[in-house]
Amino acid sequence: MKFMKLGSRPDTFYTSEAIRTISSEVSSDLIIQVRGSRYLLHKFGNLCEVRADDFQFPLLSKCLCLQRLCSESPPDSSHHQIVQLPDFPGGVEAFELCAKFCYGITITLSPYNIVAARCAAEYLQMTEEVEKGNLINKLEIFFNSCILHGWKDTIVSLQTTKALHLWSEDLGITSRCIETIASKVLRHPTKVSLSHSHSRRVRDDISCNDTESLRTKSGSKGWWAEDLAELSIDLYWRTMIAIKSGGKVPSNLIGDALKVYASRWLPNISKNGNRKKNVSLAESEVDDSASEITSKHRLLLESIVSLLPTEKGAVSCSFLLKLLKASNILNASSSSKMELARRVGLQLEEATVNDLLIPSLSYTNDTVYDVELVMTILEQFMLQGQSPPTSPPRSLKTFERRRSRSAENINFELQESRRSSSASHSSKLKVAKLVDRYLQEVARDVNFSLSKFIALADIIPDFARHDHDDLYRAIDIYLKDMIQN
Repeated sequence: MKFMKLGSRPDTFYTSEAIRTISSEVSSDLIIQVRGSRYLLHKFGNLCEVRADDFQFPLLSKCLCLQRLCSESPPDSSHHQIVQLPDFPGGVEAFELCAKFCYGITITLSPYNIVAARCAAEYLQMTEEVEKGNLINKLEIFFNSCILHGWKDTIVSLQTTKALHLWSEDLGITSRCIETIASKVLRHPTKVSLSHSHSRRVRDDISCNDTESLRTKSGSKGWWAEDLAELSIDLYWRTMIAIKSGGKVPSNLIGDALKVYASRWLPNISKNGNRKKNVSLAESEVDDSASEITSKHRLLLESIVSLLPTEKGAVSCSFLLKLLKASNILNASSSSKMELARRVGLQLEEATVNDLLIPSLSYTNDTVYDVELVMTILEQFMLQGQSPPTSPPRSLKTFERRRSRSAENINFELQESRRSSSASHSSKLKVAKLVDRYLQEVARDVNFSLSKFIALADIIPDFARHDHDDLYRAIDIYLKDMIQN
């Protein structure tokens, strides 16, 4: 953590806490009010008239903003000049830091207050044109040469920009922090160097993502993921976009980082998706605070979905399905749900039955589980699983061109084609078994209609089932429950 001390000469400066004891003993020349706190400032010697070119107040001599305000504000009946600063960035702490610098009192700068100090100095216009060696220049030197050189210091400073969003954007502080963080990650994207927070124990509860992949590993290469997970979603999104655009970080590391972030911020969902039947957070009567929290979680989820790498396998199918469950509960946008369903369809052979048991939260659906959503996933799987014709029509020129290739190349292409076709068929076999076992679970629901049962069973082609044992078992369970009820 970088610290910097400026100034060494104590002088006359009173904070609001001291006003009660000194106001009756010392006659102040200038009163500055910052967000309800008052500061009594005193000049050196006598000053009959306040002029822009002749300030004897140490604070005014370095602050063009206060010079202008004092010139425009006449003294009141008690001969006190009062200057109001109601919208001062950083509040009283930042103002006191600037005032102490002006009076030669030692100040300590760190990643936690550098942003507020920089914004406050900008507000007060403490530039080199006003006085050489002024605060803005010193803060910029410290920020660029020290803060931005440290990994954790840059992240801490970026976090503090949230409280001073507009000021930080205008001064380029936010963008400089993000660019610096991204450049450090891109310089060593897979460096085996655990962040300070990797030593923390990951929660053992079941959350919206793959907790099994988040536990500390001595050989972890995502050394930056947990530190960035401390950022708010807007800053995190911008930082991840900068990292992804660099093109040097493998997609699986991007996926791991998103799982870490989801674990840190998304609300927990029980393993079997238990929630009160037919209650949606967006539709139920909740107070303003709960509604606001839900909106934040929804934004967070949709932002994570937008950051998912395009490469298949960058994140696990289980993680995608847990995001899909969360999107149902948080009533996420239909585009986010569809994107997740499409992504799950690409990797459906990796899923388990428990992964597919997505709770139904719609008023119009009486079933325990959201079968319609699973149908959508299966449709996406079948669309991407359709193989091109094994022997496409070829023109004479194509035939002649292929004849010129060596037999070795042709054999290699045939082997690759067969391997690809075999992998696609293997996926269908796995998904067929998955669907039949899923049917065994949902068949126990008394509200599960026969038409939906048949539609779900028929979506898998006959050739994908080596046997029908699991399907017969599902039918048996469905008929028994129907007779009993």
